[in-house]
Amino acid sequence: MTKDMTADSPLKLIFNFTLPLIFGNLFQQFYSMVDAVVVGRFLGKEALAAVGSTGSLNFMIIGFCMGICSGFAIPIAQCFGSKQIDDLKRYVGNIVWLTIISAAVLTAVTVIFCRPMLIAMNTPADILDNAYIFIVIIFAGIPATFFYNILASILRALGDSKTPVVFLVISSALNIVLDLLLVLVIPMGVAGAGIATVTSQVVAGIACLLFIRKRFDILRISKDDLKPRGEYIKYLLSMGLPMGLQISITAIGSVILQVSVNTLGSLAVASMTAANKISCFFTCAYDALGIAMSTYGGQNVGARRKDRLTPGLRAGMLIGCGYSILALLVLIFLGKPMTTLFVSSTETQIIANAYECLVINAAFYIPLTGVNVFRLLIQGMGYSRVAVFAGVCEMTARGLTGLFLVPALGFTAACFASPIAWVLADCFLVPAYFHVLKQVQN
Repeated sequence: MTKDMTADSPLKLIFNFTLPLIFGNLFQQFYSMVDAVVVGRFLGKEALAAVGSTGSLNFMIIGFCMGICSGFAIPIAQCFGSKQIDDLKRYVGNIVWLTIISAAVLTAVTVIFCRPMLIAMNTPADILDNAYIFIVIIFAGIPATFFYNILASILRALGDSKTPVVFLVISSALNIVLDLLLVLVIPMGVAGAGIATVTSQVVAGIACLLFIRKRFDILRISKDDLKPRGEYIKYLLSMGLPMGLQISITAIGSVILQVSVNTLGSLAVASMTAANKISCFFTCAYDALGIAMSTYGGQNVGARRKDRLTPGLRAGMLIGCGYSILALLVLIFLGKPMTTLFVSSTETQIIANAYECLVINAAFYIPLTGVNVFRLLIQGMGYSRVAVFAGVCEMTARGLTGLFLVPALGFTAACFASPIAWVLADCFLVPAYFHVLKQVQN
């Protein structure tokens, strides 16, 4: 069911759109969180460290895939807002070709260079083999990542944020079952966790495709719509590549940080892994809010309702700040018990380190709200290339922290890497939004 975001209260629209996305992203986090729980509890802290050591590399590549998909959906939102249905269908047809080519190229490159990248990241020798086994399976499943995310992004661009949630619930349940089956019943080790993740995404993608074919006549495309068109491809790439690169550029800083954490030993890696898995579970709400802002911005610019942009921004910040306070309180009181999901309660040092990282990050969730609200609204307005510089700010902050602060100050310095990155990104994004707003108004 489509949803027009160019009329009615911005706060109501953004909240109602974001809420199902939050649940969807929570279930999507189950893919990696259940992997970590099963691996950490049943295969040991070394296996947990192996899976965790691939996190930044995973974020850089899979984040690029998801960013491209979100960017490709922006012209869909703009065409839907302006009621240009013929153009919308042609964009969908060209998205098909771009998605196939992107998936094929990225899969080949990442699978071939996977092990050299792990070695270059100083992955500890005692976890290198397991780290390679897990991440090479994830990279081989990149087509499944594209398959689900491009379909879900198109549905969200049309205002339907609920349907993808249903399919993620189903696939997440399947992921849990497969994790237990392939790690415990059929002892495949970390490979079983990787296979479970990829299989679950394939199922989610198939479910999305069948639903679209049955319910969305607006997305029924003809052979003519599938004809490659230079102007459509150029605009899609101008939206998709900056969003993908923005995430990858951000992730480069995370890779540098991961290299520094790797030098602290497998115990530090396991601590950071547990903290990151829990943190991702909470921060996925900001990703959902960002998607809502992108759709809101795209539809209102397409409908020439520029007067609704800043009220929408205020609504997004209000929602995000309220959630940030709640998340901080939850992590202060329940952070340590949550950590024991991943490791035995006897691993006191890992639990203490992970809790420290969780609380430090949660204290800066309001700046993280700003990053997602301002950046994704700018992208939805059609200025993806401007938002890339926010990724450069994050990369710089995490990279410098990893290069200089972690060697000098140890694990605590690594805990401050993301908060510093969020604050620095906000320093760019806030004035950038008002600059872009003037251009749109003119």
